Amino acid sequence: MSEDAILPGATLGVMGGGQLGRMFVHAAQRMGYFTAVLDPDAASPAGLVSHRHVHADYLDDRGLAELAQCSAAITTEFENVPAPALARLGELRPVSPGAAAVAIAQDRLLEKAHFVRCGVPCAPHAAIETQEQLRAVDASLLPGVLKTARLGYDGKGQVRVQNREELAAAWQGLNGVACVLEKLMPLAAECSVIVARGRDGAMVNLPPQLNLHRGGILAVTEVHPDNLPASRGALAVESTRAIAQGLDYVGVLCVEFFLLADGSLVVNEMAPRPHNSGHYSMDACDVSQFELQVRTLAGLPLVQPRQHSPAVMLNLLGDLWFAQGDAEVAPPWDRLLALPGVHLHLYGKQSARPGRKMGHVNLTGPSVRAVRKTALEAASLLGIEAF
Repeated sequence: MSEDAILPGATLGVMGGGQLGRMFVHAAQRMGYFTAVLDPDAASPAGLVSHRHVHADYLDDRGLAELAQCSAAITTEFENVPAPALARLGELRPVSPGAAAVAIAQDRLLEKAHFVRCGVPCAPHAAIETQEQLRAVDASLLPGVLKTARLGYDGKGQVRVQNREELAAAWQGLNGVACVLEKLMPLAAECSVIVARGRDGAMVNLPPQLNLHRGGILAVTEVHPDNLPASRGALAVESTRAIAQGLDYVGVLCVEFFLLADGSLVVNEMAPRPHNSGHYSMDACDVSQFELQVRTLAGLPLVQPRQHSPAVMLNLLGDLWFAQGDAEVAPPWDRLLALPGVHLHLYGKQSARPGRKMGHVNLTGPSVRAVRKTALEAASLLGIEAF
């Protein structure tokens, strides 16, 4: 434990009031901390449950000063919090992750350069920031995926292109902003690893997570010893630790990977925060990703999490509220909660809309077979496509 550890009874601040902030606040409060949230939305999920809600924009000087004044240390719950705001807060209070690491995660070009420096393989790619770079793209990168360098998440700012004509049209459609073109690779699976690193360099990790995305949004995560080949899972953990170490990172970091058809592993992207794919840890591990976030922020000891149950996580998008038509109707929670090993987490959002993350369901049980069986029953009840 750090000599300047922040002990329960202090106030921990968080930039951002979404569901990740809400779950951080719950974890901090359970451990005896007070909490403060800065978010411009008066009805933000985290702001509604925090001891204090600083209702301000992320670059508002008065709001930042208020958050710093009432908080012993500050974290962030999403990667698009302006890095300058974190830098400003960092002059006044311990901030983790720091502005420099968040700035790299906010820019795909900087991110990929960091992966390369750490010796972690990426998919073949090229920067496209000018017409000259567009014309010079190597033909071997097509077909590919054109992604905006900044402000892309959950499949936003991404266009699949088959040839140069589609590439040029896609770049124009993205308003000619800085982009990266990635070669389309033959995928066998997608996976992720979450690590937590303290100010003293201590690092622990959650088990590798097997992920299924639909429409660019995470739909299902499965975590158990047989979800990935052991050697690939170990490599993903080793690579994630190297990426965190190279950033001198403090906090919780998620790194996503592609497992290719030939068995090789390439890194996709990183998120400087807890991640949807780690939500299962709330019910299947003795230390969740959100408790790890509290521990890294407060300088408390990091202990290696132990997964005590096989787990499946189902993401609950707002589409499920409109399964019967245009009217918003809540899913059948009573029938869902009649199933064994179901843990329902709703985020307190006041209205549903298609694509909006409304909550998640964790399923745990005595065996992989039992958990998958119940998860498929739950998916059927909720109107989620089988997996």
